[in-house]
Amino acid sequence: MELNSKQVTIIETAEKLFADRGYDGTSVRNIAEEAGINVAMISYYFGSKEKLLEALFSYRAEGTTQKLVSMLANKVLNPLEKVNMMIEYYIDKFYNQTSFHKIMSREQVASRRSAIAGLIQGFKKRNQQLIKEIIQEGQKAGYFTKNIDIPILMSTLIGSISHAVTTQHFYREINNLQDMPEDQFQKMMKKKLNAHFKFIFKAILTHEV
Repeated sequence: MELNSKQVTIIETAEKLFADRGYDGTSVRNIAEEAGINVAMISYYFGSKEKLLEALFSYRAEGTTQKLVSMLANKVLNPLEKVNMMIEYYIDKFYNQTSFHKIMSREQVASRRSAIAGLIQGFKKRNQQLIKEIIQEGQKAGYFTKNIDIPILMSTLIGSISHAVTTQHFYREINNLQDMPEDQFQKMMKKKLNAHFKFIFKAILTHEV
């Protein structure tokens, strides 16, 4: 999806407002005012608020697809290194796109918008197919065992990252880290999550039951 800078500004402004106020609590006028543009410009580029939401999902999902395609095509990394890169990417994605993932969670749980539900399903299927191809590459090369349930494996990764990100305050409290500077805490959490999931994925992918 080719977007100009104005369209990206509108999408990212809408993303922030949808995350903070909810889709129904955000008007096109709110988005225009926050973005510093005329309401007519949103209609010109996107047509409606729902089409703008669809554009947001396409914008964010396309980045993940491109990243996975790039990993799959990489001839230098071995399959386990590609899986590790995928884990790093998803952890960074959740930390860098917290607003989008808040919206994604809401839409998956209680979406009344069939077009959005269809988009989400389509993106998830496409990206899981690419992940499946990375894992199959590892199976053919003898790196990984057979009979890997990829949807459950990815649910383990994505669900756990999502939970870790949304409950960081609890992790801080239970480990007495309230006084740790925010940037230091985020760096520590990413490091821990990367080590944790790389260990789990390697164990699952290489251990023959």
